[in-house]
Amino acid sequence: DQKILDQIHSDPRRSRAAAMSMIPTTTGAARAVGEVLPELKGKLDGSAIRVPTPNVSVVDLTFQPKRDTTKDEVNALLKAAAEGPLKGVLAYSDEPLVSIDYNHDSHSSTIDSLETSVIDG
Repeated sequence: DQKILDQIHSDPRRSRAAAMSMIPTTTGAARAVGEVLPELKGKLDGSAIRVPTPNVSVVDLTFQPKRDTTKDEVNALLKAAAEGPLKGVLAYSDEPLVSIDYNHDSHSSTIDSLETSVIDG
C-alpha cells in the first residue's frame, strides 16, 4: 500500500511518494520463512527498503553461524540447496546481475553469491 504521490497514511514513511524515494519499512517476509521452514521459526527478522523499481526486491540476510565458516563454504551450502531440495524455488547466481535481470525469473529467491560476506570466519 505504498503511495505513488505524497498522501495521508497511518505510517508516515508509507505516505511518501514511492517513485521518488527509498523508503525503509517493515516486512513479513522473514517471519514467513518460519512458516515454510519450521526450524527457522522465530530465528529470523527483517526490514525492507522500498525502491522505485517496477518489480523485484532484495533481502540482505545476516546470520551468526554456530561455528567458524568461510564465504566458499556458505556459498557451497546455498548452491547445494538451490540444486537440491529447493530446486525451482531458490536459484543461485555467480553473475554480476542487477534487479531488472530477475524481472521474469520464476524462482522465489536468488542467492547472489558475489555478495556473500563472512566476517571473522
